[in-house]
Formats: sequence, structure tokens, C-alpha cells
Amino acid sequence: MQNNWKVLITDYAWPSIEPERQVLAEIGAELIAAETGEEAELLTLAPTMDGILTCWKPVREAVITSAKKCQVIGRCGIGLDNIDVEAATEHGIVVTNVPAYCVDEVSDHAMGLLLACARKISRFDRAIREGRWDQNVGPAMRRIRGKTLGVIGFGRIGRSIVPKAKAFGLTINVCSPRTAPELIQQHGAQKVSFPELLGTSDFITIHAPLTPETQHLFSDAEFLAMKPTAFLINTSRGGIVDTAALTIALRNGDIAGAGLDVLETEPPNQNEELLTLENVVVTPHAAFISEESILDLEVTAAKCVAQVLKGQLPESVVNPSVLEQPNLRANFR
Repeated sequence: MQNNWKVLITDYAWPSIEPERQVLAEIGAELIAAETGEEAELLTLAPTMDGILTCWKPVREAVITSAKKCQVIGRCGIGLDNIDVEAATEHGIVVTNVPAYCVDEVSDHAMGLLLACARKISRFDRAIREGRWDQNVGPAMRRIRGKTLGVIGFGRIGRSIVPKAKAFGLTINVCSPRTAPELIQQHGAQKVSFPELLGTSDFITIHAPLTPETQHLFSDAEFLAMKPTAFLINTSRGGIVDTAALTIALRNGDIAGAGLDVLETEPPNQNEELLTLENVVVTPHAAFISEESILDLEVTAAKCVAQVLKGQLPESVVNPSVLEQPNLRANFR
């Protein structure tokens, strides 16, 4: 067995990479941790690497081109917007992710943000800490039961939120162009068009990937099409929402509020106006976190890389066309 593989991890959002190190050590692979994860450093390290693991740091075409030995790029997460999958495919590199990761955590967090907005939990908390004991802070609250939740995207997380939302008495509408209406109905929801979802939802929760199609999916026109009493929840990717347009909509009362776990710029600029608004609840891209989910993520992402290096198909291949290419670098048995 080859025992001198090297795997680069560009960055990580957890205290230790010992689980990844142990998984890779089992096949004789050494894990190399980047110090900064910036492109200049990755360009220096990538040429000698057999695999790359990445969390948030971009792995773009220049890095991929320089990684002459690389067989696999593994995403420590679900979304792929920080990896140039097309370039990886062109170079015969398998790209993997962890699609079943943090489904419960993110759908729980989305519901938590929805409740925090609807019940003014954060606003009450801030007012009390400022010395105001006032049940009438902000706009009047409305009953959640009987309202409509619009779900953007119907992957694992989008599907997972449905029973949780229904437990609060919400009616569920789904906008997911590539999902059959029958499948959505099987989960107790109904498929609607994007304009219909905007106009009928009391809450909208985003569970779609960031792609050229979804970049700034929510901007000025979309906020004007929403109910002025509606709340927007985003636990997916910040770039799906136009920050400037959202800020204007919240300031002008075009929508009632927003619960955001993701922002276009992370961490945000200190002078970001959005963060000064009373009708916003913000968390620091933490929806995916639990001790259980992080361990699952670390082990599964590393296993996918190890499987490719051993010549085995990994649990998840996001660019399956690469498997039929003559320049495929992995040696699958």
C-alpha cells in the first residue's frame, strides 16, 4: 500500500483536525494544514498534494491547475461555491462533499430564527438589557399558527424543515423548479411558482445553493413583492440575498424583518447598516454546528478523500462525469 500520500486541508471551523488526521493515517496519508489558506500559500503547497480538503477557503482554477498530483478535492460541507468544480473536472479530479451533513442542525436553526423574528425574542432581550421592560417594543406580534411558510429549495434540509414547521401549524409552499410536485406533496407541502411564493408567504426560508441562477435571487423587486408583514430567513448562502436591497427593504418597512445566519461578507464590516436595524436577527454562520454534526462532517469528508486515494468510489461524487474521462487521475478498481 502506498504510504506517502499527502492531503492538504486549507482551513477548518472547529478546534481540532485530529479526526481527519486519524482517518487519513489509516491509509498511510499525511494531513498537511495550511497556515492561512490564502491562494498564494495554496499555490505553494498544492503541487505536492494527492488530495485537498477545504471548508471555506476558495479552491480556484489556479490552485487546481497547480495541483498536478491531486486526485480528489473534498468539501467539508454541502455547498460547492468555493470550489471551481468545472476546473477540477477538466483536470480529471474527483470532487466530493458531505450532502447529508447538519440537516437537523440547519433546519432547527432556521425554525429558531423564524421564532425569534415572529416572537421578537431578540428585540425583547436587547430592550431589557437596555433597561426597558416593555411588551410593546416593535410592531404587534401575530399568531404563527395558520400562517404560510415559503421554502426555497427542497433538498434534504428543505424537506427536513417541513414537519417542524407543520408542528407549529404553518402551511408549507415550496419553490423548487427541478422537484416534481408529487414529491413535494408526499412531504405535506405544495409546489408553487416563485412569484406566488413571494406574494403569499408570511415567512420565507432559503435552502438553495449559491449558483449563478440564485445569486441575488432576493433583491429590490422581490422584497417589494413580499408582504410587508413577512419575514425572510436565510441559513443557506449570503450571496442569495442582495444585502443593500435587504437593508433598504427592512429600513422602509417593505418586509417585517429577517433572520440571517449567513451574509454576503463574513465577517461583516463593522459599519454594516444592516446590523444596526432592530428588525434583524443575525447569527455568525453557526447553523451547521453541533458537537455531533462537526464530528460527522470531519470523519465523512476525510473518508471520502481516503476512499478515492485507495481506489474506491466515495460516498458522494458531485462531478460524476469525471469518472468517464480518460484523464481521470483516480485509479478506481
